[in-house]
Amino acid sequence: MVIETAPGPAPGLRSADAPDWSEIVHHLHLRLLQEVDAAALERLEPERAKSAVETASRQLLGRLYPAILGDEREQVVSRVIDEAVGFGPIDPLLRDPSISEVMVNAPDDVYFERDGVIHAAPVRFRDGLHIMRVIERIIAPLGRRVDESSPYVDARLPDGSRVNVVIPPVVPNPVITVRKFRPDKYRVADLVANGTMTQSMADFFRACVQQRMNIVISGGTGTGKTTLLNAISEFIPSRERIVTIEDPVEMKLQQRHVIPMEARPPNIEGKNEVTQRALVRNALRMRPDRIIIGEVRGAEAFDMLQAMNTGHEGSLTTVHANTPRDALARIENMVLMAGFDLPVRAIREQVASALHLVVQIVRFSDGKRRLSNVSEVTGLEGGTVTMQELFRFDQAGVAPDGTILGHAAPTGIVPTFAERFRKAGVNLEMGIALPRWS
Repeated sequence: MVIETAPGPAPGLRSADAPDWSEIVHHLHLRLLQEVDAAALERLEPERAKSAVETASRQLLGRLYPAILGDEREQVVSRVIDEAVGFGPIDPLLRDPSISEVMVNAPDDVYFERDGVIHAAPVRFRDGLHIMRVIERIIAPLGRRVDESSPYVDARLPDGSRVNVVIPPVVPNPVITVRKFRPDKYRVADLVANGTMTQSMADFFRACVQQRMNIVISGGTGTGKTTLLNAISEFIPSRERIVTIEDPVEMKLQQRHVIPMEARPPNIEGKNEVTQRALVRNALRMRPDRIIIGEVRGAEAFDMLQAMNTGHEGSLTTVHANTPRDALARIENMVLMAGFDLPVRAIREQVASALHLVVQIVRFSDGKRRLSNVSEVTGLEGGTVTMQELFRFDQAGVAPDGTILGHAAPTGIVPTFAERFRKAGVNLEMGIALPRWS
């Protein structure tokens, strides 16, 4: 992916030619720690703690640096607040709603992603210890630890954003990667408007979800698999009971009858782990109409296929893979991880029987996410799971500004479940340009 210089600083970030107040901010922060009871501050609600730090910072700044006035004074106060009760230099990046990921590689090597493109951020840490203090602020409220015996950890910010931390000796410098949580989830109409899918695809997904097709969404890291899963889940009827299983919780379904379940990592003693597989098996006892697994990663794939094949149709999940064919291979490998001594053909029979659709989403070089193809799982022939493409994105070229040119369209192949749709009264011509369906 191309890394570009940011076209302009995010709100709250200093521009490249603005004064660097790092030393003054550091000095004020140290004085603040001497004059304010840190333990009492931690017991306050976030807004009250922020207000208390702001008042104390303004008083200190007026006493120690009376020459700093106007906008510069506000910038220094804001940065002191970030250091005292926020996440240091990256706090403005985390507050910016247009930024989807924040990456700290080294004290002076910070990046963020906006609209699918990575930019160098105009912020820096003083040193590795400065980064470690921010890491401690992230993981301390969660009861987690990171040290030489456990040099990496997954955590979650109060707003639901995912955080991965890696520290030396595994890496030269402490590394922080934040996948930000979007409180305003995309709906299908938004994905149609931004070109991720066409209206024909949206109508097709509506019919598939309502007719209880089992759907797997496949894609690479950061391609928008969970976003797409959350969007098409809006087609699930509100009268159904839905159990979601995630690690961590990211989906925000619009239905009322939803029971979210979240996997739990081992504690400091290495005990009390709750795996996704255990949650899938427990979900079967909760009378679900639908089971939605945020991402299938391991042995839970076996229980997922079993559920799909035993009366829990209409299930949705995502998987990391580059193509629909690779997605089926990954699921097959994950079933083998369950430890059952099953022949490969038996596993493929389960896959072919349980899954109906594999939807591939791709992040192209221009940063935009698009559905590259929608494939139907048609059965098993000679030990091989057979598939056929129903929709495909055809790339026509690249515009001068780097935008990918092309369009997604039906391939003209009639799905094997077309008759099932007809019997259910689904209008197969509903926005889907497949004349052979009629």
